[in-house]
Amino acid sequence: MRILLTNDDGVNAPGLKVLEAIARQFSDDIWIVAPAEENSGAGHSLTLTRPVRIREHGPKHYSVSGTPTDSVMLAVGEIMKDCLPDLILSGVNRGANLGDDVTYSGTVSAAMEGTLAGVRSIALSQVYGKAGLGDNVSFDAAEKWGKRALEPVINLEFAPRTLININFPALAAEQVKGIRVVRQGFHDYARAAIVKGTDPRGYDYYWFGLHGIEHTPEHETDLESTGDGFISVTPLQLDLTHQQSLPTLSSAYGGA
Repeated sequence: MRILLTNDDGVNAPGLKVLEAIARQFSDDIWIVAPAEENSGAGHSLTLTRPVRIREHGPKHYSVSGTPTDSVMLAVGEIMKDCLPDLILSGVNRGANLGDDVTYSGTVSAAMEGTLAGVRSIALSQVYGKAGLGDNVSFDAAEKWGKRALEPVINLEFAPRTLININFPALAAEQVKGIRVVRQGFHDYARAAIVKGTDPRGYDYYWFGLHGIEHTPEHETDLESTGDGFISVTPLQLDLTHQQSLPTLSSAYGGA
């Protein structure tokens, strides 16, 4: 199996090294194409206003001066065009990609881009708690449970235009209770923090952050599962159509 690794934390991120160690338990044909710099929160953005460059760091090891989406597009459209991957793994992200955070996530978006290209794709993220500041994030759960989380789906045939989102709880590996297959949850939107400051020239600036989230997650969701100490596995789909609204909208437009 030929596996492509990517992420949104950058080609030198610790989580990418964790992912490579996990992937090598399944294959020795591992390719890395990841952003040169951190792109957390980039979502499914594509670079259109400047050229994107590729840098080779070694055999099958590349960085891209763009977003996670750019990285996957260049991987399948240029770097690996004559030897396309069988599987794309994106991560292991430094931080959760739970609930509606998937809409902001460069990690999940890289897997979405892989899915659009017709390649089975899986996003992996490591949740961390209040102690996870700077470089103090522990990937212990992902390191020790990564193989077990991927093994059941590594050769699974995915439904068309779907991907898998996996989150490891903020626990030591021995404290993880198991794996649950669950649906996507939703945060309280008020969780976002806007930090205001003033630069040396007297101009205001604003810094977006996600502080501790107070919420009561619905049952059988990714939020509840990781909060309860389980690894969450959630199938996501690219089709955002709300099917139940089609008849209502059709009637509103006179049945058109």
